[in-house]
Amino acid sequence: MLLRLRNPATDRLPRMKTTAVVAALLLLVASCSSEPDLPTRELPPAGGQLDYQLGGAYQPDVPVKIVVRDRSKTIDGRRYNICYLNALQTQPGSMDGGLDWWRKNHADLLVKKPDGEVAIDPEWAEGILDISTGDKRSRILEIQKKWIKDCKTSFYKGVEPDNLDSYTRAEGAFDLGATKEFMKAFVRYAHEQGLAVAQKNTAELGDAGKKEIGFDFAIAEDCQARDECNAYADAFGNDFFQIEYTEEGFRKSCTDRGGRVSVIRRDRNLVPYGHEDYVYEVCPPTV
Repeated sequence: MLLRLRNPATDRLPRMKTTAVVAALLLLVASCSSEPDLPTRELPPAGGQLDYQLGGAYQPDVPVKIVVRDRSKTIDGRRYNICYLNALQTQPGSMDGGLDWWRKNHADLLVKKPDGEVAIDPEWAEGILDISTGDKRSRILEIQKKWIKDCKTSFYKGVEPDNLDSYTRAEGAFDLGATKEFMKAFVRYAHEQGLAVAQKNTAELGDAGKKEIGFDFAIAEDCQARDECNAYADAFGNDFFQIEYTEEGFRKSCTDRGGRVSVIRRDRNLVPYGHEDYVYEVCPPTV
């Protein structure tokens, strides 16, 4: 065996050079990192009991930990609050987001059919916002930045932008790719305000919603009935919240995921407590 004798004069030089190189690289990285740190944002507790109150605000049951309400409503100060807004369609009843408001102030930002009429979501009678170009996406987001800021100043901790699937009703004006680009900017701005952002439905995003766009968690309606729940579980783990509107879908969901994922059943119009059509159920405790 040959033993290499150390020479202090020569061995010290490479280590000194290595140390100097590492220090220089660290300094370069620090100087190139010009973006300020984003504010800390809080996510809703995984598995926490949800109440979905888009049809009107009311006092939730004691075990409820998370409440979703329209951006025009006051938060519940004892719970994690998520601010709902219609990101890709007009919002009935809204003074600064309804169809008439968009027609009057920003008619060119509405998708038009070949006959020139506004493209309408047939189920909810909402106009489709046109995010087909970078310029239009930028202008729409500038309008919605005020809404996002209002959510923040109203002490909401999260935002739920709705109708990510509007491309399916947009008369071919834009596709899922345009939706991704718009939501990347939307999520980035909300994160700058310290707000977490939910992916609303749109299982076809796969894991791109979390990995590319930056959604923090998901809210899924009727994913059991649509056979889509696994897509959200694969992307978000237990950080998704499930709302079923049918008895069959709800029961099956409780069997499959109850105790790990927050699952509730609600009436489809989400009417407030006290209304004759009100429905609210949670999964029975697991043994």
